[in-house]
Amino acid sequence: MAKEQLQVLNALDVAKTQWYHFTAIVIAGMGFFTDAYDLFCVSLVTKLLGRIYYHHDGALKPGTLPPNVAAAVNGVAFCGTLAGQLFFGWLGDKLGRKKVYGMTLMMMVICSVASGLSFSDKPASVMATLCFFRFWLGFGIGGDYPLSATIMSEYANKKTRGAFIAAVFAMQGFGILAGGMVAIIVAAAFKSAYPTPAYQDAPLLSTPPQADFVWRIIVMFGAIPAALTYYWRMKMPETARYTALVAKNAKQAASDMSKVLQVEIESESNTITANNNSTTTTDFGLFSKKFLHRHGLHLLGTTSTWFLLDIAFYSQNLFQKDIFTGIGWIPAPKTMNALEEVYRIARAQTLIALCSTVPGYWFTVFFIDKIGRFAIQLMGFFFMTVFMFALAIPYDHWTHKENRIGFVIMYSLTFFFANFGPNATTFVVPAEIFPARLRSTCHGISAAAGKAGAMIGAFGFLYASQPTDPTKRDAGYPAGIGIRNSLIVLGCINALGVVFTFLVPESNGKSLEEMSKENEDDDDDSNGVEMRGNEFRTVPV
Repeated sequence: MAKEQLQVLNALDVAKTQWYHFTAIVIAGMGFFTDAYDLFCVSLVTKLLGRIYYHHDGALKPGTLPPNVAAAVNGVAFCGTLAGQLFFGWLGDKLGRKKVYGMTLMMMVICSVASGLSFSDKPASVMATLCFFRFWLGFGIGGDYPLSATIMSEYANKKTRGAFIAAVFAMQGFGILAGGMVAIIVAAAFKSAYPTPAYQDAPLLSTPPQADFVWRIIVMFGAIPAALTYYWRMKMPETARYTALVAKNAKQAASDMSKVLQVEIESESNTITANNNSTTTTDFGLFSKKFLHRHGLHLLGTTSTWFLLDIAFYSQNLFQKDIFTGIGWIPAPKTMNALEEVYRIARAQTLIALCSTVPGYWFTVFFIDKIGRFAIQLMGFFFMTVFMFALAIPYDHWTHKENRIGFVIMYSLTFFFANFGPNATTFVVPAEIFPARLRSTCHGISAAAGKAGAMIGAFGFLYASQPTDPTKRDAGYPAGIGIRNSLIVLGCINALGVVFTFLVPESNGKSLEEMSKENEDDDDDSNGVEMRGNEFRTVPV
């Protein structure tokens, strides 16, 4: 038998969009702004790190990070993020969203600053320090995924909930954009102050000693937006759904929400308190049969689609160097000095973010509550499959110089539909379909599956995409299956994403309690199970 919806939760579901909703988007979104900045800014400075710490006298090309060091610098934050998503997702359900939310942000601030501090000028010490603090930076970032999504979903009304959660995630695009812009400004300023010749003209002089400050400033800048947000995060009250459904204090939930949202719930607080005990009795654990029966396929759907999406999404690094050099955005490294190379790489990635990444995110924000999560995710995976195969099958055609612009367009469309598609919806849906006491945990599990896929995409395919011809391989890498075959595999992975999307329910326009079935009694089964005495029997639906 369905139970009466708590009035405070019903009031939140039907509340008009208010100023505090936008305040919450900014407070939660600035965390994601910082997340994206910190995770992606390191790719802007890896070439510079190679020139500074791995220069070899007499080499024809500038120094580069060895494969194992490059994998560690780029991948250690992913490992930390995966661990943080699981740990803080679980902790957010145990201690409350607000208590844990401040921990993650402070960890991000401290580790962003510490990432730029090394206690030696020896390559091994610098890289070890950078990797150590980037792991813990990733750990804090990982906590922001389930907590930001859960907090925004529990504050929002059901009419515009999808757009609000997607807007928080869309701040990633601005974080990536800001990373590129900061790198452009810093590199341009140092380039102007310390002009140096190209590597081919004077290898040692092409990397001025002051270049060591450039990567540190870029990496440490990520602490500023996070620090600015800390005070406002601490001022946010605990979400009403956690207070009412998990902490079982509906009167406090009503009081908290009346302070920040203009909703009429004060007069009904006594009724809410009276009904509280009978409204929150359906407690079952993550590993219970009841959870498996109600949400097992949903959790499989959210984890599998996020895992498959991130394999394809993070594999983009395979093609950026070919695109950027092919269309002349980045000349050969030996023709530039160290600061010029940072400037060129940052400019190229900023243009990609501006033209492809950011618009895709905001298309999702505008359309997610109009056409629904399922349609956007299905469409995104479908077009990613189409464009991956369109890049892979005639790959030789795209390698010719006159066809490179077409390659860039196809490449940009692939990641436009990733962002106007599963990259956003896989973040939104897990925050909507699970019970309040398990919502943060299940979102963390789904996000961690995605980050496992990201590691496969970023590093597994980096090795897999290496050609069999030793003369064409990157230094230090074994033979792989080549870029064309890698693209075909990625196309198949996207096609699997289409299939697993059918396990994910549509939550558009429904309340969180309706999706999680928290307003149903223990004896009310969605498949028509009726209790008689001590026995269950199935009845027609």
